[in-house]
Amino acid sequence: MRTLKFLLQKEFRQIFRDPAILRVIFVVPILQLLLLPWAADYEVRNIKLAIVDHDHSDYSRRLTSKVTASGYFQLDQYTDSYNTAYKEIEKDNADIIIVIPAHFENDLVHESEATVFFAINAINGVKAGLGSSYLQSIVRDFNSEVRDEWIQIPRFSPDINIDVRPNNWYNPLMNYKFFMVPGILVMLVTIVGSFLTSLNIVKEKEIGTIEQINVTPVKKYHFILGKLIPFWILGLLILTIGMFIAWLLYDIVPVGSFFTIYVFAAVYLLAVLGFGLLISTFSTSQQQAMLATFFLFMVFILLGGLYTPIESMPLWAQWFTRFNPVTYFIEVMRLVVLKGSSLSDISTHIGIVFLFAVMVNTWAVFSYRKRNA
Repeated sequence: MRTLKFLLQKEFRQIFRDPAILRVIFVVPILQLLLLPWAADYEVRNIKLAIVDHDHSDYSRRLTSKVTASGYFQLDQYTDSYNTAYKEIEKDNADIIIVIPAHFENDLVHESEATVFFAINAINGVKAGLGSSYLQSIVRDFNSEVRDEWIQIPRFSPDINIDVRPNNWYNPLMNYKFFMVPGILVMLVTIVGSFLTSLNIVKEKEIGTIEQINVTPVKKYHFILGKLIPFWILGLLILTIGMFIAWLLYDIVPVGSFFTIYVFAAVYLLAVLGFGLLISTFSTSQQQAMLATFFLFMVFILLGGLYTPIESMPLWAQWFTRFNPVTYFIEVMRLVVLKGSSLSDISTHIGIVFLFAVMVNTWAVFSYRKRNA
């Protein structure tokens, strides 16, 4: 135990003597939580719109007003020429063209149906998909309004009217920051922890101190623990700083227990830091360790359910998420912060991540012994 104590003292001194590490610990969480929740918005606004109105009727003008008043669209061009509107798309001044055909009002009144054409610039697939969905929803609302105007309400109406009143559980106001910030905290802890540990052992190799350590009676698992524990503590510190900023800036207070979050975070950090140490034992330079860590953990984060729902991923990606520890931490953070889940609710998540931690840390110990004995 005295050997481990001296190793921990050495690591903490090295960490707090390095101003770059201190900036990563204290500055990066603040910057990420200040910028990302405001930029990572699932809503798409300011969609540029060109409207080709061949009808110029009261109903076509009402439809135009309803679309532009929604707050999602900006009217770039109002014309009666499709070629003019198409040139706006070619110049990237418009994202969507709405073509209102001639006799739109006449068809709507006399035939109870009319056709509206959408031409969508799909270079940006997200904007195209969401913009089309917004427009379809607005047109459906417009159609309902028109039908309500035509229906004369008798004593008994044969028309069935279903009144749908949704109730959003756990996030009633659909505030996307409540959904994004817990995931960003996971990303923050993952990236910072994995990068710091992946550079640790390989830095000893570059400066030549690894040979001095190898000739001492320090056991290999003591050496790995000496590298792991300081960054495990710093990872929990980064999580604490992030949660304080989330409360201060976004008024996000977990519905569940802080104890539940920290228990899972402690297990999760063992897995992530062990993975970083494993990369470090196989790397011969800090650049090599940084590139490997960046590549692997970017894949973990992008396929972790932060930006894309796991259910909408291809089947092979859904299977990958079952072996991705980031997926479990993101899910646990949202369950505890928004739903108030307890330790018993996330026991399966803890078990899987703990198994992952045991595997990667054991591998790191044996790999270090093999390469540096």
